[in-house]
Amino acid sequence: MLSTAAFAAAVTAFAAPAFAQAADPMSAISSFVPLILIFAIMYFLLIRPQQKKVKEHAKMVEALRRGDQVITQGGLIGKVVKVKEDGELEVELAENVKVRVVQSTIAQVLSKTEPAK
Repeated sequence: MLSTAAFAAAVTAFAAPAFAQAADPMSAISSFVPLILIFAIMYFLLIRPQQKKVKEHAKMVEALRRGDQVITQGGLIGKVVKVKEDGELEVELAENVKVRVVQSTIAQVLSKTEPAK
């Protein structure tokens, strides 16, 4: 068994370095460096490319015109018949088969029509 004096000396010996580390501001900053690096890597590998992809998709959807051949996210291939103001398209899938589609669900434009001059 340890005496009270020996126990107090042991606690002081272990606690002294902990207090010395807490007083050093550089060690506090250096402990956050790995977290900052992980966030930076995640930003450049995941967040930034996703934002770029979203911007390109929004630009593609805004440029849709009548006559464009498109693929929806559901896999349907059709031709844009009418572009409505409220974010909808009318897409002809087959002869006399027209469906209303939300503009943002267009996955890809297969062929673009030339703009009217």
